[in-house]
Amino acid sequence: MKAFMRTLGNILWFLLLGLWMGLAYFIYGVLCCVTIVFIPFGIASFRLAKLAFFPFGKTVETNFESRPIGNVIWMVLGGAESALCYAIAGAVCCVTIIGIPFGKQFFKLMRLSAIPYGATVEK
Repeated sequence: MKAFMRTLGNILWFLLLGLWMGLAYFIYGVLCCVTIVFIPFGIASFRLAKLAFFPFGKTVETNFESRPIGNVIWMVLGGAESALCYAIAGAVCCVTIIGIPFGKQFFKLMRLSAIPYGATVEK
């Protein structure tokens, strides 16, 4: 039953939100990888795209201490705004009982978009 709900959640997420968010992160990652300097940002964007496509059933473990300079630069260049947007979207989804599962996924994306360097996404 749990696997069915995870699959159903991923399908609904992908159709409603995940396709567009994942594509945006993927395109941003490709654009960052075109330049040599921003390849680490591109890799972090690919990690975010992977989670944005299908977040149900995955866990995010962040580790700020492993790469603090990269995380601070990421936060200054847009990570803070992205995390804030995910936090607001998660809070709005959690207002209704039916939206709580989607709110949890937004909070998961918030954690990864705030501190992508040193973070792991696992099933």
